[in-house]
Amino acid sequence: MCCARTELAGGRNGVGMKKRIWVIAGLIALTGIALAGERLPPFGARSEGERLQRIDASPLFEDRKAQNLIPTSLGLNRQFFPVMRRYFRGGQEPEVGLPFAKPDFNAPSTDELKMTWLGHSSVLLQLDGVNVLLDPMLSQRASPFQFMGPARFQPVPVHVDDLPPIDAVVISHDHYDHLDMHTVVSLVERKVRFIVPLGVGAHLEAWGVDPAYITELEWWDETLVGDVRVVCTPARHFSGRGLTDRNRTLWASWAVMGPNHRVWFSGDTGPFPQASEIGSRLGPFDLSMIEIGAYDPAWGSVHLGPDEALTMHEQVEGRLMFPVHWGTFNLAPHRWDQPVVRLLEVGDARQIPLLVPVLGQTMRVSEPYVAPFWRERADVWQRLSRNTLDE
Repeated sequence: MCCARTELAGGRNGVGMKKRIWVIAGLIALTGIALAGERLPPFGARSEGERLQRIDASPLFEDRKAQNLIPTSLGLNRQFFPVMRRYFRGGQEPEVGLPFAKPDFNAPSTDELKMTWLGHSSVLLQLDGVNVLLDPMLSQRASPFQFMGPARFQPVPVHVDDLPPIDAVVISHDHYDHLDMHTVVSLVERKVRFIVPLGVGAHLEAWGVDPAYITELEWWDETLVGDVRVVCTPARHFSGRGLTDRNRTLWASWAVMGPNHRVWFSGDTGPFPQASEIGSRLGPFDLSMIEIGAYDPAWGSVHLGPDEALTMHEQVEGRLMFPVHWGTFNLAPHRWDQPVVRLLEVGDARQIPLLVPVLGQTMRVSEPYVAPFWRERADVWQRLSRNTLDE
């Protein structure tokens, strides 16, 4: 009997060892496939030549990797695996049809400022005679491939061909939900000017954008689009489109400032104290466009939730706040409408004026506005929360 138990234990150990070998082999194979896949067009390209020389000379890069202004850990820690379990479990997607509006791209008068929300962080900004397209992502999936990856739960509100003449496209960083190859390729024939953080131009050139139409900036650099200043401002985030290019390109927020109006766009960022410097140097801003969604406390160093977004709005000296980076893709564990519900709750309590349209809705930036649908969602969840506490 003793020998039988030993043989059984040995058999189990052998099966377990085989399973581990197969798991390791599978991981190695998947890694190999992923590394080979990085040669495909959606992954973009690495900097070389003069662009790489600029990176080597930049104080914002160390060993050819962009750095944040304050320490920001993105490595493995105690929270990594619990967060990944919550992430892959996913947040709740809409249980109701979501409203959307037809955009109004008619040119505003010179004393007007208009913005149109195109979903997630994509915005068409019309100010002081120029049309600026911010982080245009008009594909179905935020992924290198359109057959897999996070899919929209709201429709694409407009096709590239339906956009008005674009004076400049401004990109915050190279993640797939902000820099979309298919949208970029669709814009190539228009000979649109791209204004991007240092290093991102390599991706654009790989996708057919003429280098003459690419302007790459570092933090606090600026360029002109007509009479409008576009200033590259700091952010706290990271970059990369594959396994081996983490932080090889810079990330940024942006100030867009004309003779009559000023707007600040956060891109993706975590909180950082130097945000107040943006306000003191370039503010006040008529409108701040700040991310509120796809957040979790575990990645709070590189993303903002609603509470932190409202604080950053005050730091940069914004008047009206327009929330971005929410309500389009399921990219976080939270409920799909939690960011806007929380934003309205805290924004009302702190008396911060908000501009919260529905998808595709063009707004003249003048007075606070919250679309009735979002207000109703907030009221429903607040009532449910009160009833739960009463019970």
